[in-house]
Amino acid sequence: MRVIHLASESLGVRSLATFVEASGLKIFIDPGVALGPKRYGLPPAKAELNALHQMRRKLQGYAKRADVVTISHYHYDHHTPFFEGLYESSSEEYAREIYENKLLFIKHPRENINFSQRKRAWAFLKNAEPIAKRIEFADGRSFDLGGVTLEFSPAVPHGSEGSKLGFVVMVLIDDGSERVIHASDIQLLNRKSVEWIVEKNPDLLITGGPPTYLGPRAAGAWETGVKNLNEIIRETDAEITLDHHIIRDKRYPGFFDELEERPKTFAGYLKVEDRPLEAYRRELHRIEKGERMRTCLQG
Repeated sequence: MRVIHLASESLGVRSLATFVEASGLKIFIDPGVALGPKRYGLPPAKAELNALHQMRRKLQGYAKRADVVTISHYHYDHHTPFFEGLYESSSEEYAREIYENKLLFIKHPRENINFSQRKRAWAFLKNAEPIAKRIEFADGRSFDLGGVTLEFSPAVPHGSEGSKLGFVVMVLIDDGSERVIHASDIQLLNRKSVEWIVEKNPDLLITGGPPTYLGPRAAGAWETGVKNLNEIIRETDAEITLDHHIIRDKRYPGFFDELEERPKTFAGYLKVEDRPLEAYRRELHRIEKGERMRTCLQG
């Protein structure tokens, strides 16, 4: 099995897009990319917009090769919508390229879903149903795709139990020799997702950390995230890729330091330097104004 880490916060954008090649089957997981429209009261810096366009080009290149697309939930950093979006670098053309003639395995659009995501799911299906090869609602189901099994978790909270952000589904890809779990926005904050991951015992876990950048709104998330990921490390043999929300916090290296085995970010997996652009948006705007600063985030 070949796993390709495409886009994420350590690569300068909001995303957890991943491409997997297993026994000849090409699977695109969470094909979305976005920027936070406001952070520190500021819009995205030019470096972030450049990274967004670069990652969009990468995603579209891999979309042309995909047989299967999976969508964990309907936030725009996890699927590409059918509209022109500045901070999603999205368009109807890009969306058609991703979903047309593909097998789509998606989070159920009406069950275990909040109002915002239900609206987005309705808009997505209205456009995707006429062009997709087939659409399956994936929650809690398994699919045999000719030597490759896709097993989806039941809907689990987007973050902590009772989260107002709704629910997501994780996916396990098993080709008979290797098992990979993509655990999108579980944020390592709810027991259901941790128990499912431990039970499935993957060889590789790709997941997002807690949204500690939210400050008081994420009180206790750091400690819970460390505790739960350390449990996964102890109870499974998984190699860990950790990225997404945690990388929006400048302090994320300290989070990694508290883990019993140090994960890799997407950038680390690709053997390039982390570029957590959103976390340094203030500094990037100051650089754009001509201030001299020592930073590796320009470009």
